[in-house]
Amino acid sequence: MLIHGLQKMTLLDFPGHVACTVFLGGCDLRCPFCHNFELADGSAKPVMDDAELFKFLKKRQGLLDGVAVTGGEPCLHDSLPDLLRAIRDLGFAVKLDTNGFRPSMLHRLMEEGLVDYVAMDIKNSPAKYAVTSGMQSLDLRPLQESITLLVGGNIDYEFRTTVVQEFHEAADFEEIGQMILGARRYFLQCFTDRDSVPFEGLHAPSVRSLQDYARIARKYVPDTQIRGVDL
Repeated sequence: MLIHGLQKMTLLDFPGHVACTVFLGGCDLRCPFCHNFELADGSAKPVMDDAELFKFLKKRQGLLDGVAVTGGEPCLHDSLPDLLRAIRDLGFAVKLDTNGFRPSMLHRLMEEGLVDYVAMDIKNSPAKYAVTSGMQSLDLRPLQESITLLVGGNIDYEFRTTVVQEFHEAADFEEIGQMILGARRYFLQCFTDRDSVPFEGLHAPSVRSLQDYARIARKYVPDTQIRGVDL
C-alpha cells in the first residue's frame, strides 16, 4: 500500500498514546472545509510504501505505542486489514479515522480485532449532510449502519463534528444528537482555516455558538466536549 503522509509523533491524534499518524490517499467525500483535500482528490503524491513504513515503525518500537491511520478515507482500501494487522503485529495499538460510509470494512476491522479506537466524523444533520460533504446527494444508510456498529460494539470510539459557521446552526445539533443517541462521547471541533482548505470564505463559529451547540448535544450524549478553542 502507498502511504501519502507520515507525522512521526503526535500526542493529540490518538487519545492516551504516543503515536505517529499515517495518511492514506483517496476519499469518497469532498468536504469544502477539509484540511487534507490534496489527499481526498488524489493530487498528493505518495511519500513511501508500506515496507518503508514498517521499517520506520520497527525503529520506533518502545518509543511509540500507537499508530493513527487517517486520510482521505482509509476504509476505501481493500488492503487496509493487511496494513493494520502488520502494524498490530509490531506491537502498536491502532486508531482509525473514518467518515463511516464503508460499514462493511469497519465491521470487518472490528470483528478481526484490528482497531483499538475509532474516530468517526458526523458531518451535519441529515438534510444538510450532502452539501456539507461537498456532494450532490448521499445515501445515509451506510453512515447509520456504522454508527450502530460503534454504539453497539465493544471497542472505544468517538464521534466528532467539525463545526463551520456557514454550515451549522443550533437545530442541526438536535438532529445530530438523535442520530448518535447513546454514544460514548462526542466532540465538537472548531474549524480552522488553512491554505489547504479548498474553499475560501469559511469561518470558525463563535465560542458562544460552540457552547450552545454542546449544551444541545449533551441532551443526547452527556459526554460532549469542545476541541480547538480555549474556553
